[in-house]
Amino acid sequence: MPVELYLAFVAASVVILVIPGPTVMLLISRGLSDGKRNVLPLVAGVALGDLTAITLSMLGLGAVLATSAALFTAVKWIGAVYLVWLGVKMIREKGGVVAADPLAAKKARFAQAFCVTVLNPKTIMFFIAFLPQFVSHEHPVPPQLVLLGATFTLLGVVNAYMYAALAASAGSRLTRPGVVAAIRKTGGGVLVGAGVLTAAMRRAG
Repeated sequence: MPVELYLAFVAASVVILVIPGPTVMLLISRGLSDGKRNVLPLVAGVALGDLTAITLSMLGLGAVLATSAALFTAVKWIGAVYLVWLGVKMIREKGGVVAADPLAAKKARFAQAFCVTVLNPKTIMFFIAFLPQFVSHEHPVPPQLVLLGATFTLLGVVNAYMYAALAASAGSRLTRPGVVAAIRKTGGGVLVGAGVLTAAMRRAG
């Protein structure tokens, strides 16, 4: 594919990725409250979530979601309920839960980041609308889609790590239990709000 088209895709992807959404809110909330020990599991979950969404889009699920009101609504409500549940769970967490079983905590954070990333119907629909705009029909299409998908996933990893690491760095300076608890509750409230916004989402067209 033409280099200038690829660079345009990279620039557009960076702009899209830095805009805060449910995934970014989760990264910031967990980074602030849980510290550096859970940064990598969060980033890995986001990476797999992006890769899964891109793959599903390429397989045509994005088009199905765009045309099927019933399927879109079902996926939307699953994502919304999960975000609200996760937010409430975070609000009710106690400070010692994370430290009690580090491995289980890492697995949980990985699963949370993956689910928040992929359980958004517009994520999959976005990829099927976004990627084709940067595909040159003068060259074989499948290799270009793979390149663009891999590039977006890599950029997503970098973006997720930066958000989570910066939040964890800021959170490490906050050692008072009351402050940490307030941060966790605030983060949970943000996720609940993201769930409500997801529930209010409408299918384009």
